[in-house]
Amino acid sequence: MAVITRPSPNFNDRRLPLSMLVLHYTGMETGEAAIERLCDPEFSVSAHYVVEEDGRVFQLVSEDKRAWHAGKGVWRGCSDINSASIGVEIVNGGHDFGLPDYPEAQIEAVLALCQGILVRHPIKACDVIGHSDLAPDRKQDPGEKFPWKRFAEAGVGLWPQAVPSVLPPCAPGDEGEAVTALRQALCDIGYGAEPAGAYDQALKAVVLAFQRRFRSQALTGVADEETCALIEGLRRQVTSVIPKG
Repeated sequence: MAVITRPSPNFNDRRLPLSMLVLHYTGMETGEAAIERLCDPEFSVSAHYVVEEDGRVFQLVSEDKRAWHAGKGVWRGCSDINSASIGVEIVNGGHDFGLPDYPEAQIEAVLALCQGILVRHPIKACDVIGHSDLAPDRKQDPGEKFPWKRFAEAGVGLWPQAVPSVLPPCAPGDEGEAVTALRQALCDIGYGAEPAGAYDQALKAVVLAFQRRFRSQALTGVADEETCALIEGLRRQVTSVIPKG
């Protein structure tokens, strides 16, 4: 894969072993505008890679350095996501610009890039995530149009098989055992859902992030029967690799 070097000054040393791959969309009108911002020291943001709509791949930060792409968030108990991850920015206007479709050339390039990263680094499939997974209260990228299932089938990430009648459905405002079980399942997957409490807005945001990735036809934030079946299916996949506790 041909990679264009476009160095950004916005990086520092890692503080943790590399264990995650995080996918984003740029959320800006053009790729060039996004790259300029990611290379501007005034903005203090960066990513390891940017993939243009035509499939061109730009490397801004070396993989062994800590790029500044994730911001505040948590995944599997880790709150310094930048230190533990490689960040890939995919040029796309995002929700603020109508969430355009991802062109095929771009998707092929992102997939090849991710497959190469996973060959080079010991990143588990369950730790290939979107920005919205680690920061569901403030991020939506790479968005519901990103082909996560296709990536999982190609060895990049996971895709759940529904396991029905295990997690009881519940909805915002609910309390009790069903909500506790839902919170625990999401924590087991890696989401930063607190292990106790009612079905509040924070939990709704986590459920919505899950749906955005795995059930994009139902972006409700409600843990209905099908959503719960998919959450339990993914939980079983993850805990088979990373045991609970």
